[in-house]
Amino acid sequence: MRKIALFLSVLICVFSIALLVGCGGEKKQSAELAVVTDVGQLMDGGFNQGTYEGVKEYAEKNNKTYAYYQPENGANATDNDRIAAMELAIENGAKVIVAPGFLQQAAMETVAKAHTDVKFVFVDGWNFGLANVTAISYKEQESGFLAGYAAVMDGYTKLGGVFGGGGSNPACNRFCYGFMQGANAAALAKGITVEMKISFKNGSSFSASNELQAQVAAWYAAGTEVVFSCGGSMVNSVIAAANETQNGKVIGVDTDQSGLSQRVITSAVKGLASSVMLVLSEYYAGEWDAKLADKTSNLGAAEDSTGLPTADGSWRFTTFTKEQYNTLFASIKNGTVTPIATTPEDCSVEGAWTAAALLLTNVRLTHEAGK
Repeated sequence: MRKIALFLSVLICVFSIALLVGCGGEKKQSAELAVVTDVGQLMDGGFNQGTYEGVKEYAEKNNKTYAYYQPENGANATDNDRIAAMELAIENGAKVIVAPGFLQQAAMETVAKAHTDVKFVFVDGWNFGLANVTAISYKEQESGFLAGYAAVMDGYTKLGGVFGGGGSNPACNRFCYGFMQGANAAALAKGITVEMKISFKNGSSFSASNELQAQVAAWYAAGTEVVFSCGGSMVNSVIAAANETQNGKVIGVDTDQSGLSQRVITSAVKGLASSVMLVLSEYYAGEWDAKLADKTSNLGAAEDSTGLPTADGSWRFTTFTKEQYNTLFASIKNGTVTPIATTPEDCSVEGAWTAAALLLTNVRLTHEAGK
């Protein structure tokens, strides 16, 4: 019964996008490109959505069919749920499965070993010895650095950050440490000390929640001016909390989230769509074995895969200029500025950031410990 229920729920997803899959408008269940999420919603305005949009754009430009699969149990999805979703994608004709999220590893390894003719793209992941798996990772510390630096240079002195994954998500942890370092660098340049609160408490599932909104609302009420929301749909809770204030601002993540609210002053982005499209183009060009098999592509500013959005509608700083940003971005791109990537293994526990805080000469850090 469980498999039948999952089949029906995913079938709806496949049919709902059939007119968009580049197959002449004819409804088809079969789709050779599949996106399988780990937890959270597909259209989260961030990580999952950015990955899906890369698959969608590639498919529509190259006349390929595509579908998405959200495992059962949503935010509480298990490895078995993810395995079932991947198996269903393969039953429906998937030749390539694109799976965003570090939680995918166990399920992907199981399914990839059983289906060596199917290729797997592990977004925000790593290679683990299988020739039919390739991984894409990002230097999130660079985007975090740019966001923290820009916020302080723009005049914000009381910053906050809420991060998904419960302290065990490597990408969110790198965003966090980069944010600290960037704020410190800007504060040092200005000769000031800034305050920063961070927390991993209410974002384990990357979802919006009343608890997260209440936490962030309390920060704003206590004087926090801008909060970095790092984790999928969590941004909806942060924006809701900001809307309760007169001037509370938000920094988005993964994709340009300025369209979600005027409260969003910038977003720490990474090239999700473009990197997925690059991998798919290399696969269809017959370059999997030479370029992708059992490899991890670690992308950053050098590949234009990290940064802040600079379109006029997305740039909401009042004193920090695009020229200043471009100068800093170039310094990261050429290696003159290299944000530290190494973080504590579990960033949520008491004392996790004690050593890092010693290096933050101009940031007074408060860590609200707990998952």
